[in-house]
Amino acid sequence: MIGQVFRYAVATSRAANDPTFGLRGALVAPKVTHRAALTDWAGFEGMLRAVWGYQGTPETRAALKLMAILYPRPGELRQAEWVEFDLDRAVWSIPASRSKMRRDHRKPLPALAVDILRDLRNHAGNRRLAFPSIQSPERPLSENTLNAALRRLGYSNTEATSHGFRATASTLLNESGRWSADAIEAELGHFGADEVRRAYHRAAYWDERVRITVQWQVRWFTEKRSASRMRALGAGS
Repeated sequence: MIGQVFRYAVATSRAANDPTFGLRGALVAPKVTHRAALTDWAGFEGMLRAVWGYQGTPETRAALKLMAILYPRPGELRQAEWVEFDLDRAVWSIPASRSKMRRDHRKPLPALAVDILRDLRNHAGNRRLAFPSIQSPERPLSENTLNAALRRLGYSNTEATSHGFRATASTLLNESGRWSADAIEAELGHFGADEVRRAYHRAAYWDERVRITVQWQVRWFTEKRSASRMRALGAGS
């Protein structure tokens, strides 16, 4: 890219030569390593059974479950504050200051997520952070904590990572053929630079995103709870 700039500068009499020419082939592009993730239903459902049986701290247990249910970026969840969650309206509002895309991002909360957050809130009291570190209530859980929990559940770093929940959801939701690609991208918080298109994503796909979160929960949660419990949580409709 720098070479292109200099070649344009040469062509427009702004520079005498392209100083990047001698570096061609000398700078090796880093190899992209995708974070490990389970991308088939059978493997993912096995992980969910393991996650629901995890015996760590309440914060870590809740965070692992919510990563599976909501598939946010790990940092967005780990650093979440209670003021971001409107449990009555079932909405999580991630501020631009913590979003990777540097834009506000709202996520619908299915009934199970609200249930988990209410239980955690009863345990947490008046703390600012929803998922504080055991070392300090003013510091969030580290990503190492979530990944270490997956290791204790028997998953190696080549099988699963906390960030891998996003790849799992993206793969399985797209393969289902039930949802528009744009709605899935909006739910994952992937927005382009176009302001108009971004606003359209927020407005047009909210109802579909709500249905995605409910069906994502129902797809595997029915194996874990009775039908009456599902109805009580409002996730069976």
